[in-house]
Amino acid sequence: PRSRGIRAGCGLMVVYLVPAALTLLVSINPSITDNGVWRSLCDLHSAGCVFGTIALAYSLFAYAQGNIFHEEEGRSPLGGVGLVAAVVVALFPFVSWLYIYVNKDMRESWPTHCKTVM
Repeated sequence: PRSRGIRAGCGLMVVYLVPAALTLLVSINPSITDNGVWRSLCDLHSAGCVFGTIALAYSLFAYAQGNIFHEEEGRSPLGGVGLVAAVVVALFPFVSWLYIYVNKDMRESWPTHCKTVM
């Protein structure tokens, strides 16, 4: 029904709004990461995302009709182009991180706190 789509849209807006607000706070005041409230909000948001992922996975396995393309995400009119775009967008952060991590020249320019994290 239409109301289900509206609720899902509002939920997605919160999912993106919370990390955006937390990131904005860090960009304004980097020392806010030492604040207990900020850390608690990050932990709460992370827990909510994990719970949401588990709920979506359960929903997919419980209600799928045997073929993932019966689900809403699989009914894209773009077909293969949409699928390729989704895969590229999903893999881009990992490929970028791998490139930066493997590139020794780029690693040399890292600040000390970045070199000691991994």
